[in-house]
Amino acid sequence: MPALSPTMTAGNIGAWHKKVGDAIAPGDVLVEIETDKAQMDFEFQEDGVLAKILKQSGEKDIAVGNPIAVMIEDGEDASAFEAFTLEDAGGESAPAPPPKEEASQSSEPADTQSGTAPPKAESTQAPQETESSGGKLEPALARAPNASAAAVRLAIENGVKITGIKGTGTGRQITEGDVKKALSGNAPASPGATPASSFIDTPISSMRKTIANRLTESVNQNPHYFVAASVSVSKLLKLRAALNASADGKYKLSVNDFLIKAVGVACKKVPAVNSSWRDGFIRQFNNVDVSVAVATPVGLMTPIVKSVEGLGLESISSQVKDLGKRARDGKLKPEEYQGGTFTISNMGMNPAIDRFTAVINPPQAGILAVGTTKKVAIPAETEDGTSIEWDDQIVVTGSFDHKVVDGAVGGEWIKEFKKVVENPLELLL
Repeated sequence: MPALSPTMTAGNIGAWHKKVGDAIAPGDVLVEIETDKAQMDFEFQEDGVLAKILKQSGEKDIAVGNPIAVMIEDGEDASAFEAFTLEDAGGESAPAPPPKEEASQSSEPADTQSGTAPPKAESTQAPQETESSGGKLEPALARAPNASAAAVRLAIENGVKITGIKGTGTGRQITEGDVKKALSGNAPASPGATPASSFIDTPISSMRKTIANRLTESVNQNPHYFVAASVSVSKLLKLRAALNASADGKYKLSVNDFLIKAVGVACKKVPAVNSSWRDGFIRQFNNVDVSVAVATPVGLMTPIVKSVEGLGLESISSQVKDLGKRARDGKLKPEEYQGGTFTISNMGMNPAIDRFTAVINPPQAGILAVGTTKKVAIPAETEDGTSIEWDDQIVVTGSFDHKVVDGAVGGEWIKEFKKVVENPLELLL
């Protein structure tokens, strides 16, 4: 089992992309591995032949370093490994718990000019669902379904209960084709499928556990306070329309692209917000790495746009689109979602959301929640007296960790953010 992130201690086997006897070249995808944050393709880096699969699709909580397959050199006899077992490979061990210090500094960004620090990753807990690592979880309702990432996405998008679908893939894995058959009403019934009941039990994935643990820890250990402001985006919307009209299809800027850039500007003007609480000190970062909240079929992810203070709007827009797509497809690399110094969560695409508050993404000290755009009547002085004009406004709410950011500092940050958004030409400087 490969280690796909610095604190990964165990993983789950997804779909095998190769079968016994297949030749493998460097860069070929061998198998899908589910970590606590994403389902990722494991690319083999040597030439060889797959002689034996020791861990089947759907097996869970396999400790890093434990054998999952046997590779041989081209020309060797694969049939010699037909009876090869885990015991022949030296057996397996239980996952080791992650180092406590690394878990507490899970979102540390890359080295900055102020010093060098070892890479950190998000806090995880060693899986505790089975007594022995690598065993299949039984009964079926006690484990996540053996399904490919594409199948899970399609099932969620169409409201299909994936645990009731019979898998026809390798190791009886549920494939995207199986879900499509279920949607058309032609899928074979899953053995032991029970009649519809008044509730649905959804197995808790490793990723959902991580989200729950991290956000619960954040609420319990970080004293949140909230600062809200109404912000005019009328000028921003006009500038966005003008820039997009002159782009000749090269780019299409979103409102969120402007807001991400504005976060970078505000963090440089009020750098105390671009900090995190550490054991015995507060670390202030030189670069503003903005984590952008993205809803995916398997849960919330926060891919990072790094050093936004030095990026133009076109570059930010391109990176956000690419990161967002790969986050929804489960194709992000660990370094693309581990880290960040400040987070933005935008629900503006939902017209029902006027405002909301967000939970801080530890060990960051702040997160900005953005509501939808509303038309607001404001008084305007004219030659004929006072009249009413309509202004496009959003409500933004900053959540700050009071251990790191005092109330006045959080208020100053919101003021700087509001100022640059309401005068968006400053974002082009």
